[in-house]
Amino acid sequence: MTTNHTNHTNKRPPRPLALAASFVWFVWFVVPNRTSDCYERPLRRHAGGAFAVRTMTSPTPIAGLSELAGRYDVLLCDVWGVIHNGRESFPAACAALARFRAEVGPVILISNAPRPHGPIVEQLDALGVPRAAWSRLVTSGDATRALLAERAPGPAWTIGPERDEPLYAGLDLRRSGPEDAAFICVTGPYDDEADEPGDYRDRFVACVARGLDLICANPDIVVQRGDKLIYCGGALAQLYESLGGRAVMAGKPFAPIYEMALDQAQAFLGRAPDPARVLCIGDGLPTDVRGANARGLDVLFVANGIHGGETVGPDGLKLPIVQDLLRQEGLLAAWTLADLVW
Repeated sequence: MTTNHTNHTNKRPPRPLALAASFVWFVWFVVPNRTSDCYERPLRRHAGGAFAVRTMTSPTPIAGLSELAGRYDVLLCDVWGVIHNGRESFPAACAALARFRAEVGPVILISNAPRPHGPIVEQLDALGVPRAAWSRLVTSGDATRALLAERAPGPAWTIGPERDEPLYAGLDLRRSGPEDAAFICVTGPYDDEADEPGDYRDRFVACVARGLDLICANPDIVVQRGDKLIYCGGALAQLYESLGGRAVMAGKPFAPIYEMALDQAQAFLGRAPDPARVLCIGDGLPTDVRGANARGLDVLFVANGIHGGETVGPDGLKLPIVQDLLRQEGLLAAWTLADLVW
């Protein structure tokens, strides 16, 4: 069965780099012997026992979130690519989350944005994402601040655009260039519209030779901005690791950000959430899906996100392509649809 979605309020522009992005993600997240810390860190138990990944043969296509409302108490929902594209929000997706929150339970937004959640709330407001669509927000920046605090006062060579400066606020962290740094922190390229990972290679080679750790505040390789994909911090961390360096991360798919998200759900519910009744929603295979799989949480894969150029056509969801992508990367999703709708 193929679910056909033609809701133009949620229509996204094509993403011509989707195939390239899939290959890059496969190399980094699926090929073994990576050196990233936090990747195998166990997640704290939240309700009666260990997390065990459920087995399934392929995702079941659904028409909308309403079909799952009786199965789950909590949503952990990705942000970029699911409810907005960096330039505009997706009204149908926002409405679906608002409906779940009003009728069922909390919606915890879980974002790999490298800034603390405060500035991201402002960004969501500016993009027209209604506050009614979510209950709490946790970011990779929130989780990364603990890693930075452990290494203060540094000095740190910080790489990223000026908008990511809130990550460092109040941490008493000294800055330096690569020659004098005790470690590196990356939120993304200095100029994510123009820079490529290779631009940093020579400086990274020198840092690897000195044995510096690289803290990556955004594990995403690429993200959708309008009608194109831009490099994120994860692309620089990937390069650093390929040169023999060590990367440390706390965002998706790593455990710390999920611990924070489930803590927020527990605070909202007044009890520990049952893992069997927590649904993760996302469009990123190596981040959203892999992170949920590692914690035994069910996944609703939104196909018309970063992989939309492959997985969604004029007639809607291409289920065989979705199945192929999941199988190639050794990942599982319980459910799938083209765009998040109610």
